Formats: sequence, C-alpha cells, structure tokens
Amino acid sequence: MLDRRRQVPRTDAVLADSRLAAVTERLGRDLVKSAVVDAQQRVRDGAIEPEALVDEALAALPDEACSLRPVLNATGVLLHTNLGRAPLSEAAREAIQLASGTTDVELDLATGARGRRGRGAVAALARLVPDAGDVHIVNNGAAALVLAATALAAGREILIARGEMVEIGDGFRLPDLIMSTGARLREVGTTNRVTLADYAEAVGPDTGFVLKVHPSNFVVTGFTASVPERELAGLAVPVVADIGSGLLRPHPLLPDEPDAATSLRDGAALVTASGDKLLGGPQAGLLLGRADLVRTLRRHPLARALRVDKLTLAAFEATLVGPRTPTDGALYADVGRLGARASALADALRGKGIDASTVDSEAAVGGGGAPGVRLASAAVSLPSSYAETLRTGHPAVLGRIERERCLLDLRALPPDQDTVVLAAVLDAAGRS
Repeated sequence: MLDRRRQVPRTDAVLADSRLAAVTERLGRDLVKSAVVDAQQRVRDGAIEPEALVDEALAALPDEACSLRPVLNATGVLLHTNLGRAPLSEAAREAIQLASGTTDVELDLATGARGRRGRGAVAALARLVPDAGDVHIVNNGAAALVLAATALAAGREILIARGEMVEIGDGFRLPDLIMSTGARLREVGTTNRVTLADYAEAVGPDTGFVLKVHPSNFVVTGFTASVPERELAGLAVPVVADIGSGLLRPHPLLPDEPDAATSLRDGAALVTASGDKLLGGPQAGLLLGRADLVRTLRRHPLARALRVDKLTLAAFEATLVGPRTPTDGALYADVGRLGARASALADALRGKGIDASTVDSEAAVGGGGAPGVRLASAAVSLPSSYAETLRTGHPAVLGRIERERCLLDLRALPPDQDTVVLAAVLDAAGRS
C-alpha cells in the first residue's frame, strides 16, 4: 500500500509557494507555518489530497493577524459593551493610524526636551469643560474611580448612598472596586431613599469624600429620594461624582443624563466618567475638577500604572476636536429615513425570495447610558434562523430575536452599510 506520509510535501517547499509567500508578508511566518502544518496532517490522515494542501492552508488563515472580527451592530443598542461600545469616527481612526508609528507623545520638538504626555488630548478636554480647574485621562472609567479613591481616601471612609452600591456587567461590583483601594465604604440612607441629613450625620474626621454614583444601567421609581450634587457640596468634604456615560455637556435628547459641566457647576469637586460611551471616543477614564485634587491624582504613583497609550490619546483628541461621532449620528438619526432604509432592504430581499418585512422598532443607548430611554427606530424582520447564520458570516451581522423573528435594527448602522447588510443576508440565505 502507498504510504501517504511520502506524499506530504516538505514544509519549506510549501512555504515557498508564491501564494503563501505573499500571505506570509502580511500575516507573519509563524501563523502561516501553523496553517501549513495542520494541512499537512490532513494529507497524512487522508482527508485531503496533496495537491489541495496549499488551498487548505490558505482557507484556514485569517484575513488579518489580529483575531478580532468586524461586526455590524444591528441590535438596536447604540453602545453595545460586547461590541466595544462606541464606534470611532473616521478622524479618530486616522489619528490611530498616525500614532501607530513613532510620535511626539512625550517629546517637545521645539526644545528637544521631554514634554507632557498627551498634552493635546488634555488641552482639548480642558477647552470643552472650562468649569474644570484641571483634567486628567486614565485608561478607563473604573481606573478613574480607583485613582480617586486611592489618592484621596485610602485608609479612610467614603460615604455612598445605599441605593448607589451598583453592580454592572459581568458581575463587576462597585463596592468591590472601591474596597480594593484600601478605602472603606460607609453606606447612608436606605435602598430607595437618602437625605442630606443622612450624609451630614455620617461625615466625620475620617471621611475622605462623598461619592455620588449615577445608576447608569437601571432606574429606580416609586417612593424614592436622592440628594443632588448642589446640596452635597455644602458638606465639609469633597464630592466625587461618577457620572458614568461621559457626557461633557447637557444633551438635548437626553435631558436626564448627567454631564460633567453641570456636575462641576453644581459643586462636585471631582467628576469621573468614561470616554467610550456617549462621548463616542475610545476607552478612557476622565477625571475633571478642582486643580489641587487633579494634581494630587496625577502625581500619585498609581497614575503611572493607569496611564493611557499613544493610540488612545490620539483617538481621544480627534474625537473631541473632530466631526460628529457615529454615536451622535445614531442618536440624531431620522426615524422616517430609518423606515425608508428598512423598506428598501426588505423589498430587495423579498425580490430574492426571502421572507423579509419592515417593522417599527425600539432602540436603546446601552453601555451604561440613559437607562430607560427608548429611541424610535426601524428594523428588517427575518426568520429567527437567520440570527445564527448572520452572526457567523463574514462580516458578522448581529441582530436580536424578538417574537421569534430576527430583527436587524438600523439605528446603529450608518446608511453606507445597508449594501453590506443586504449582501450578508443574501449570503446567509445561500448558506442556509
């Protein structure tokens, strides 16, 4: 019998194939060699013929060296945490490309001396929030709160309303985060009601600050009471407001969502927020407030461990000074135009024999922003079996199941992606 092992081409000979050589330039030798070795084993096992080895290796290789895959967000959740929250603007993407090489991130080119890291991004943030005496940027919202707790209250007490002891996604609990810094949390009030007197009675010489947390992913209604920053500011200790979603100024479509400028004007000594939510930028933690407090945070040893990289600084600055972000565009999307787009897609799909229709939909902000706010939208309705097929396609399209139908909500998708969605659904129909 013919020994199939003798039919397996040598690894170096396979790698020399012009098709694989071109891919090696893009993906690297190790990744390509691994695919070749796997294909060689399939030849030994008799699963494929030797002449199909190169094609097999090519088919197994990813499009990019990175394992992340692009996903079209048709869920109706504008800031989907599992999809990386805010999509970046074109200006921010270009800034990342620029910053991917060597840059003056920490160099003063005029003098040749070391310069302040991220000075452009810091200056842009300070210009947009003039009520802040100073600002600082760290690597995410949780890091901003950790730095504040460590620098201002390690070994001391932080007062917090019982109803603001929140848990967010993936089992992440705010009390655990705070206590990891060495600070002690002291609850005041009850789950649904807290008064200024509750805070005042708890303030003492061991109080580091009062923490005001926006319950960004849920709403408490009924017999409730809370204390705004402007009243807490009269206490003898600083007020730190964790506003979460990252609005720098009031938003006309989200009047109940807290923003940094208003919190500071109302007397918050320090505001912490995220950069990758309603602000529409990359993941970052923002600290804005009294100059002396921000200076203390910036000089703390932990600040070094929490600092942002050059790619984030570049994208963040471009987000602040550049054009409207995709997040803002989705918030202001015209419902009539969304309906027209959904109708056009459904008509095109029905013309190909696919069970598609147009339905009214409700979108949400998501990502810990504007809980309870519903945004009128429009969606293409497909059989539920399309959900998995679309999710595993190239590109992946993520919709949602509602009433045993797969809905592709268009509010988070810019119009120029409609043709991509159409092609993805047709491809899914073919694969089904």
